[in-house]
Amino acid sequence: MRAARVDNNHKQIIDTLRSIGASVKSTHAIGQGFPDAVIGFRGATYLAEIKDGQVIGWKFTPHQKRFIATWNGSPVLIFTCVDDVLTWARSHA
Repeated sequence: MRAARVDNNHKQIIDTLRSIGASVKSTHAIGQGFPDAVIGFRGATYLAEIKDGQVIGWKFTPHQKRFIATWNGSPVLIFTCVDDVLTWARSHA
């Protein structure tokens, strides 16, 4: 079993989420397509996949595609940069 890869911006995005008052649990090590973070924000729970916005042509793994397609909760958020987080937070004000 290989170690779970963490995108270069993972820590920055997690730190930004926490700085706006979100509770965050990093879950990247779970694997099998499970999203990289569980977020509690303003009374709701979200799952988020973190992709490195600096990587041109990033892709979802087959496991990630399957998880996103079959998840029956709220849609999995995709964050590629801090601006994504801030835009999302403003839309949930």
